[in-house]
Amino acid sequence: MDVTNPLGLPWSPAASALAAELEARWAEPHRRYHTTTHLRAVLAAIEPLAGLAGDAGAVRLAAWFHDAVYDGRPGWDEERSAQLAQARLPACGVVPGRVREVARLVRVTADHSYEAGDTDAAVLCDADLAVLGGSREDYAAYASAVRAEYRHVPDDLFRAGRSAVLRRLLSGDLYGTALARELWDSGARENMTRELAALGG
Repeated sequence: MDVTNPLGLPWSPAASALAAELEARWAEPHRRYHTTTHLRAVLAAIEPLAGLAGDAGAVRLAAWFHDAVYDGRPGWDEERSAQLAQARLPACGVVPGRVREVARLVRVTADHSYEAGDTDAAVLCDADLAVLGGSREDYAAYASAVRAEYRHVPDDLFRAGRSAVLRRLLSGDLYGTALARELWDSGARENMTRELAALGG
């Protein structure tokens, strides 16, 4: 396949237009964490895990779409993003089965809940959470960007909500693949434990 499109699709006017649209969406000025930096990080994190996926191409496309619509409304954003994938990908020559898989994976990112053996979802969700296992400096930048994205929330409510999220994450399995656990789990738990302590949680 002659791939010359950033999305991994064969070049066409429709694919070129879609790549430009998605780049613009991820660069919207109201975003603080769900930005092109996050998109590039997720795409990079997919690569060491890609061999574990059943359809790595669908996983990469889902990464491009997973927060393409972002209004800060959990669940709603992912649903609208999945609908965007369903609306745009057929014109780019993506076969119906892969379009359905991309949309399904985007919806999975709403709560990172998927069945055992769902390797595509595991790879995408693990890549999405790879930031948790980054360096101390990268994690601090991530946590700061998350706070900025919820800047409309008063400090006390943010601390309570963020602490609850961190405790929930720390109480379970962060990553669905053994490779992601090897790469990021230890660092992620150290980073989140440190943030939780700073929040007074």
